[in-house]
Amino acid sequence: MNIPASIQAFFDPRTGTVSYVVWDPASLRAAVIDPVLDYDFKSGHTGTASADRVLACVAEHGLQVDWILETHAHADHLSAASHLQQRVGGRIAIGENIRTVQGTFKKLFNLERGFLPDGSQFDHLFKDGETFGIGAIEATAILVPGHTPADMAYLIGGAVFVGDTLFMPDLGSARADFPGGDARQLYASMRRLLDLPPETPMYVCHDYPPPSRPAQWQTTVAEQRARNIHVRDGITEDEFVAMRRARDATLEVPTLILPSIQVNVRAGRLPPPDGNGVSYLRIPLNALPVRRTAAE
Repeated sequence: MNIPASIQAFFDPRTGTVSYVVWDPASLRAAVIDPVLDYDFKSGHTGTASADRVLACVAEHGLQVDWILETHAHADHLSAASHLQQRVGGRIAIGENIRTVQGTFKKLFNLERGFLPDGSQFDHLFKDGETFGIGAIEATAILVPGHTPADMAYLIGGAVFVGDTLFMPDLGSARADFPGGDARQLYASMRRLLDLPPETPMYVCHDYPPPSRPAQWQTTVAEQRARNIHVRDGITEDEFVAMRRARDATLEVPTLILPSIQVNVRAGRLPPPDGNGVSYLRIPLNALPVRRTAAE
């Protein structure tokens, strides 16, 4: 029997990211999902306003954080996992395929020799189907590759947190053109989630709302199967793959991909400081693909 969890969402309009605090109302044991570390691209300054909202929720409800769960190594925001762990504890966890992502980006950024692409920066690496607990609440880690090889969804107390795999029904699905991404894998992952019971609450990690509605992050499996513009019932794998590949070919590189990936493959830690005490992010020149218009 699933024990329903208490859930508090936090929306960051700058990156369109939704973070969550999920807890067992009886034991007050908690998990934080996809926390955001603020980053000012112009100045290079990090900030903790978004993470501090999460900490305020933890303090207000008297929660004990057991887990800080990452759905994947995000390319659109820096993770505040390390910042939160330093203040409230908890084990930082991600899917075991993070090793593949780390290996790819260690080469791209030519990271320091001491950075090992073995997942050791995280406290726990989930296998597909692995179960764990948040107090008395049952949780399961579900591998959902396609957006990246390491994407995980978390089924917690009967609700599923899907990361970037699915968006709200009017926005569709995640892109699949990052290193290791695959549109066919993404389709299979989405259909795996859509095979959950129709009444299952579904919480997304991002929303980029059109002017016609405010930001939203909660839907259901039934609503996704009926209305998702990319993967509703009746859309075949081949139709989805053709649409996804054509759409991805028009998308720009995310604004924060270069700073965020370097931090997120380290479980939210900044790169080790140089001898002057300052941490630096690396910018690989002419290494990432660029979308050019016909005029260019």
